Amino acid sequence: MSPDRYPSDLTDAQWELIEPLLPEPNTGGRPEKHPRREIVNAILYVVRSGCPWRYLPTDLPPWQTVYWYFQQWEHAGVTETLLRELRVKARRADGRADEPSAGIIDSQSVKGADTVGRSTRGYDAGKKVNGRKRFIVTDTTGLLITVAVLAASWQDRDGAKTALLSAYLTTPIRHVFADQGFAGRLVDWTRDRLRTTLEIVRKPADKPGFNIIARRWVVERTLAWLTACRRLARDYERDPAVSEALIRWAAIAGMARRITRGGPARRQPRYLCP
Repeated sequence: MSPDRYPSDLTDAQWELIEPLLPEPNTGGRPEKHPRREIVNAILYVVRSGCPWRYLPTDLPPWQTVYWYFQQWEHAGVTETLLRELRVKARRADGRADEPSAGIIDSQSVKGADTVGRSTRGYDAGKKVNGRKRFIVTDTTGLLITVAVLAASWQDRDGAKTALLSAYLTTPIRHVFADQGFAGRLVDWTRDRLRTTLEIVRKPADKPGFNIIARRWVVERTLAWLTACRRLARDYERDPAVSEALIRWAAIAGMARRITRGGPARRQPRYLCP
């Protein structure tokens, strides 16, 4: 079976990065029927194409098997491990220290599908979005560090606490850049509780209209990378924890491509019909 029959499939080099970080198979029981590479390919197919689990192509493992592995690996913290280890490799490839000392936080409100329960969805009056809000922290190159998914009704200054606390507990980050939506009492909370500086990067007052703002554009680019995956263009998950896991898988795939590419990304050539 060809390992690259779908664009979302892992290449050999990418699989070599991911395979050692997966849990060892259970010994003493029935051997695994489906190769683990195929399981990961199936998960990434769902993330990239946006199809429901039940609509997985028949040349991939059964959707029940894929979803079982997805859940088991999530309970074992596999995506957090993959994210951390691949981030270290990507930073080394860029000539940076293994762990970041500064981060950037931002939020994104996305519409919720009818599968999103009333108890975990809300209305963002500012963005006029009924659904959920994603809070992400990245390093200064845009690599994902942590993600938290809440109802869209959460204010930035309140919902960011979960993401900031996770970043504080898992990395040495003690300086975080944010936009004006995070200003106010969150700055004091971050300083007093996390011993971290939350620096608000504001738009230049003398430059009306669209401007590329220092630091903030990096995390906004990461959000654009994530929503290029169709499963993340909206929120379809009943459990916000599943949304967080799928976001981590999207970031894992992006980091694996970044490491194995060995250079900057290139746009695909445009073909014009005669």
